[in-house]
Amino acid sequence: MKIRTAAVAGVLFVSGIAVGYAAQKVAKPAYHGQPKQEAAKALLQTARTLAGKGSWERIAVGRVYYLGGLKADGQAIFDEVLAGKAEDTDFYRIARVYREAGEWDKAKAMFDRYLKDTDDDQTKLAEIGAYYLMQGDRATAERMFDQSFKTKPELWAAVAAAGGYLDVAPQE
Repeated sequence: MKIRTAAVAGVLFVSGIAVGYAAQKVAKPAYHGQPKQEAAKALLQTARTLAGKGSWERIAVGRVYYLGGLKADGQAIFDEVLAGKAEDTDFYRIARVYREAGEWDKAKAMFDRYLKDTDDDQTKLAEIGAYYLMQGDRATAERMFDQSFKTKPELWAAVAAAGGYLDVAPQE
């Protein structure tokens, strides 16, 4: 009984140290009282650390840099993600950032790259079709919608396609 109690106490102690250490990294109020951009940079630096090597996590950090007016920093993160062992969805996620930034040519190239290797996600296919439709390419959009609905219509794919006809971007 004593050994088990000691083991549990040891695990709790070590867990407490790890939680306390992690909290120090986040809890430091480097953003308090700072101008907005400096506060954001401090928090984004923390976010970069917390993102580690995760591609989706790094893309999320890059998105805030990119859309927040710090495009070079965001682009550097995107380039870093794509220079490694990039997944198909990395191209898709970065394309969404470019589209959100109003940079359709860059977004289209990334969406096309994603679609080259992946065409079996009904929702993503319909979402990309909606973006094409919103850019005036109805023929390509409707081909994507047809492909998306080929097997069994999926709710979020139908919502994305409908939104494209009404110039409502798919919810991100």
